Amino acid sequence: MVVTANTYLPTEEELTVQEVNLSGPALRAGAFHLGKHCEYENNEFILCRKELDDPRKCIDEGKAVTSCALNFFVNCRKTQAAYDKCIKDNLGIDRPEYGYFCRAKVHDTKRPKPEPKKPDVYPDYTPYLPEDYPKPPAKYGSRFHWLN
Repeated sequence: MVVTANTYLPTEEELTVQEVNLSGPALRAGAFHLGKHCEYENNEFILCRKELDDPRKCIDEGKAVTSCALNFFVNCRKTQAAYDKCIKDNLGIDRPEYGYFCRAKVHDTKRPKPEPKKPDVYPDYTPYLPEDYPKPPAKYGSRFHWLN
């Protein structure tokens, strides 16, 4: 799509919405129920995107999907807070911040490294052809014609 001075672009305020602050695993865990709960909003958004072929015209439908997801997960956040408090009180573990499991980490271990894999040895291989092996002339002439 070519953008010209006449092209309407939505403002940042129009595009800004509260994000669903959940990690991928949490979203995947609730995916089936979320899909069922927000089925109407999701279908409206996808239908708008496919029929109008212009994402700018489907901003409101996209906001409805995000709002539905936020409302869906709010119901279970109270039990998650109770669970997080229980883990903190009994095990002393704080809930990791968003993106913790996506970061690269170096793991130091005391376990010895495994031995490197040795190449396979085949006792019956022929490392080279014997000098008296018959060498027929090349079918289409010498490969080294520039040396002649």
